[in-house]
Amino acid sequence: MKARLPQGYGGGAANLQQLARQAQKMQDDMAAVTEELNAKEYTATCGGGMVSVTVSGELEVRSLTIDPEVVDPEDVEMLADLVRAAVNEAIRAANTDKEQRMEAISGGMNLGGMNLGGLF
Repeated sequence: MKARLPQGYGGGAANLQQLARQAQKMQDDMAAVTEELNAKEYTATCGGGMVSVTVSGELEVRSLTIDPEVVDPEDVEMLADLVRAAVNEAIRAANTDKEQRMEAISGGMNLGGMNLGGLF
C-alpha cells in the first residue's frame, strides 16, 4: 500500500524550485537587514548619564563620553566599571535588535545549521 501525501506536499521539481526561491528571498532579506543594522548606532548610558557609549551595529565603539565630574583619580576602578557597563549595554541593545529583526524574517525558524552567506 502506498502512502499518499496531502495535496501540495508532493516532492516534485516545482515544489523544490519554490522552496529554493523562498530560501533565496529569505537570504536576500537577511542580507538587506544585516546591512541596515550594521549602519545603525546604539547608545547606552550608565551612572546617571555620566558615561555614554555609542556602538555600531557591527559592535564597534563609535563614541565614548565621560562627564568630567565622574573622573576621580582615587577611584579609577569605578570609572572603568561605568565604561564597561555602558559598553556592554550598548552591545546588548545591538544584539537584541539584530536577533529580533532576523527572527521576524525567518519566522522563528532555527537557522543555526543553514549557511546564509556569513550573515551571522
